[in-house]
Amino acid sequence: MLVSYRWLTELLPALRHSAFEVAEALTGLGLAVDGVMDHESALRPVVIATVKSIEPHPARDSLRLVTIETRSGSAEALSAPSMPPGSTFAGHVPPELTVVCGAKNVPEPGGQVVFAGVGAKLPGVGFELTPKKIGGIESCGMLCSESELGLASESDGITVLAQGSFESGTRFIDAFPESRDIIFELDVTPNRPDALGHIGVARELAALYEIELVLPKSSELAQEPKSTAPVIAVQNNDEERCGRYAASLVSSLTVATSPAMIRWRLHRLGIRPVNNVVDITNWILLECGQPMHAFDQQKLRGNQIVIRRAKAGEKLITLDQVERHLTSDDLLICDAEGPTALAGIMGGADSEISATTTSVVLESAYFEPRGVRRSARRLGMHSDSSHRFERGVDFGGNLHALERARCLLAELAGGVVVDKAVTANGAVPEIPAIQLRSERLNGLLGTYVPLKQATNILTALGFAIEYLADTESGGIASLRGASHRPDVSIEEDLIEEVARVRGLDAIPTELPAIPPQRPRSAGLWERKAAEVAVGLGLSEALTYAFVAPEDLRRLSAPEAVVILQHPLSEERSVLRTTIAPGLIEALARARRRGERGLRLFAVGSIFLPVYTHEITSDARPREDADRGVLPYERPIFGALLAGPRAGHLELNPGDHDIYDAKAVAIEFVERSTGRKAEVKWIGASERTAHLHPRGAAGVYLEGKEVGLFGPLHPDVVEAFDLDDGALLIEIDLSLVAQEGHLTPKYQRIPKLPAVQRDLSLVVSDA
Repeated sequence: MLVSYRWLTELLPALRHSAFEVAEALTGLGLAVDGVMDHESALRPVVIATVKSIEPHPARDSLRLVTIETRSGSAEALSAPSMPPGSTFAGHVPPELTVVCGAKNVPEPGGQVVFAGVGAKLPGVGFELTPKKIGGIESCGMLCSESELGLASESDGITVLAQGSFESGTRFIDAFPESRDIIFELDVTPNRPDALGHIGVARELAALYEIELVLPKSSELAQEPKSTAPVIAVQNNDEERCGRYAASLVSSLTVATSPAMIRWRLHRLGIRPVNNVVDITNWILLECGQPMHAFDQQKLRGNQIVIRRAKAGEKLITLDQVERHLTSDDLLICDAEGPTALAGIMGGADSEISATTTSVVLESAYFEPRGVRRSARRLGMHSDSSHRFERGVDFGGNLHALERARCLLAELAGGVVVDKAVTANGAVPEIPAIQLRSERLNGLLGTYVPLKQATNILTALGFAIEYLADTESGGIASLRGASHRPDVSIEEDLIEEVARVRGLDAIPTELPAIPPQRPRSAGLWERKAAEVAVGLGLSEALTYAFVAPEDLRRLSAPEAVVILQHPLSEERSVLRTTIAPGLIEALARARRRGERGLRLFAVGSIFLPVYTHEITSDARPREDADRGVLPYERPIFGALLAGPRAGHLELNPGDHDIYDAKAVAIEFVERSTGRKAEVKWIGASERTAHLHPRGAAGVYLEGKEVGLFGPLHPDVVEAFDLDDGALLIEIDLSLVAQEGHLTPKYQRIPKLPAVQRDLSLVVSDA
């Protein structure tokens, strides 16, 4: 969305902030400014010059030598600070100079032209002007056309002014103040259709700067309708897809080229000027955000407008001269005999405005966004109108836009308003009543905002207060939503609006209390296990409880008993029966990124069928009335050691081995319980099928096995493509909890210092 700073100042007469301050403010309001185009600075070196003489070029038949009067008073405008001393325009500018020109419309002596000297960089040229020899004659500057000045996309010749219009040397931007402008390129999010018009953007700035938004007066020049009886009949046959429709006839107008101010502004905002009638509809589009369409009334058969769905196989040639094949989901604007426009997207070629048009029917409507979006997407059409209708235009402002267009047609095209606006309304979104509580406002923002200040901001944004009770202890207000803000429907939306306008930087920055890594809902032993693991130099890997059935098969783990009915993917389709898959996945990912030495742990639940465990004598299948037998959930601590010890045990370099796993397993159990743990080698069994048969061992507490550890089986290493092996530790926290205790026992500090002895032994080589 391109926005004119000059247009904003017209809507906000009290605006005293520079364009670049406004750009920063708009970004803070959530309307990010992606770029700023400064047309005013680019045109500062351009001046009005008077033609003194015209002579043919001695070497080029198509060129002429034009001598112009620039006056010495224009030295400041024509000087280029970057020019080296001695250059043509360094210091003094001669009152007369000669320019080589190929334009056919150079005026006779006495006529006035627009001149840009050396050092100027015109918006439509793209490079800095320098002295240039053409056919052996040096030309110091150029006579400019509107396209070279960045005021039009194309021009037939240079810009010619009437004789004596201005004093020679007058700056162009002083002679034509409407050429002064700075254009913002806004990144408007889809939920903000109100910001697709200058009034919507100005409303934001009015709320921010607490200044008045002055809307253009639509009735200032509008004439009283000649007849109260409608000349145009409107029939709405689809009230679901067309919520608002208004039409009005304006006659006795003359189609011509729009004034320069309108043409220049439309061009800079990315719209090609066509004629005064079409340009006025585009002007309303950019001003109000309301798409409009003008039909040639003489081509509108039966003086009737019918809004209906297309018939299957129906066709329409649109303004771009493309034949569109329609379906029953497309909404049409028709006359008495057939379609004349594709509703909300583009008009038809049959009713196009032409040079012979003398009467027009203006349309201002609200079409249901989703229907417009479907039709535009299916037909591959994206227009300025569909862009706005797809997001939701202000259905409460279509009559204002119509009145404004009639006013401009009367002013710029000599039109006469024939009848009052004819309306045909249907279903529109409900405007909600929203409650705003002071307690909720400040609780959500984490700061104090007086309710009165909040309601002032919201009323400036267009929301109406229906009820307000403000007290010292708190308050409550009820506000009515706005038709131009379909994205605001709940209390949190209002609070967000207050935060936007006050500025997010007005909310104090406070560092939150860092919560524990494990949620409070986790069991006491799970939190204790994580603390002990970190103390052992392990890093936590956050793993999924959902795994792939194939991963369980590779590990010879029990088959999953909890299977998702609608998994997002096969890799997350069952609940795990071992904690190993997540750790192995983390290891594989790290190795793909070049990381070799790892010491990882994870704490979480596994889900087993009841028959696979023997924990307590009272373990029984859990049943649910709706789901039958439920799986047994066991909290597990798992750790994985792989690669070099570097960074962990520098005094003992090399790769992690079985003794590192043994030390971690024993230390974990002993630190968790405060009791002595033991290790026994158990070799191959069904329980250790995923471990190396010659390295599997059990960890015992009070004679009861509480966990396993050992190197991964070579088949597992190959199946998971791990390159090198790894050591896995699995501790059943439910068993540890039965035999251990959480609180370490206090032991007195020894009174005497420790005594260490070092023995040096001499032994034979044998």
